[in-house]
Amino acid sequence: MRRLWIGLTYIVFALLLGAPVVRIAAGAWEDGWSGFANGVTRPEALHALMMTGIIVVIVTVVNTLFGVMLALYLVRANWLGPQLKRILNSVVDLPFAVSPVIGGLMIVLLVGPDTALGSLLSGAGIDIVYALPGMVIATLFVTFPLVIREVMPVLQEIGSSQEEAAHMLGAYPWTTFWRVTWPSIRWSVVYGVVLTVARTLGEFGAVLVVSGNILFKTQTATTLVYQDVENFNLTAANSVALVLAACSVALLLFMEWAKSRRES
Repeated sequence: MRRLWIGLTYIVFALLLGAPVVRIAAGAWEDGWSGFANGVTRPEALHALMMTGIIVVIVTVVNTLFGVMLALYLVRANWLGPQLKRILNSVVDLPFAVSPVIGGLMIVLLVGPDTALGSLLSGAGIDIVYALPGMVIATLFVTFPLVIREVMPVLQEIGSSQEEAAHMLGAYPWTTFWRVTWPSIRWSVVYGVVLTVARTLGEFGAVLVVSGNILFKTQTATTLVYQDVENFNLTAANSVALVLAACSVALLLFMEWAKSRRES
């Protein structure tokens, strides 16, 4: 029975994950190397990949800094009170319960060009929706919980006794964090960063709503794939999708390496 369940698990894994990746790879190489190279190196693909890279860098940095800080507050800050902590925990989990498309729509309704706030910002020369800032905000909304939910369990597990001892010995809060807290949470932060990068690379719904998918302006790799499929340019779509899949596999291998380092 055990071998049966293991075999079924491998079959489901192959059907749901392996087969689509193989099909994407086959489609990308359907016209040989030239078809793949043309699909990836055309100007719109290079711009879309660059936009995706910019969003990945910004979102990862912001999520890491604020995610670690909020995780520390939710676990260590007793002055927040249990009621406020429960509210903040619910807010952190909101992106898990709300569709990314709804998240993008909320941004449009709040700071879109037809809103009072959006018009005020646009008059000051700051465009949010249909521009890079809106795409970053939408992606931050989707990925915000990932670092927090990786760091919080580790902070709860290690407790606060070592940090309190460092404080009693006269260590500054910043020194306590780097010398005591950070060595214990660094691998959980790495996991959160990897998940954030992977989620940002594949984000589609929220970004599509707030970006407008404008060619050479607000188009990301995922929305370019969507447009190529709509235009029946399947070889180009598979080529860009294969690049994103390769990045995801590389992140997966990096996470496994990080786990082995942590266990050793």
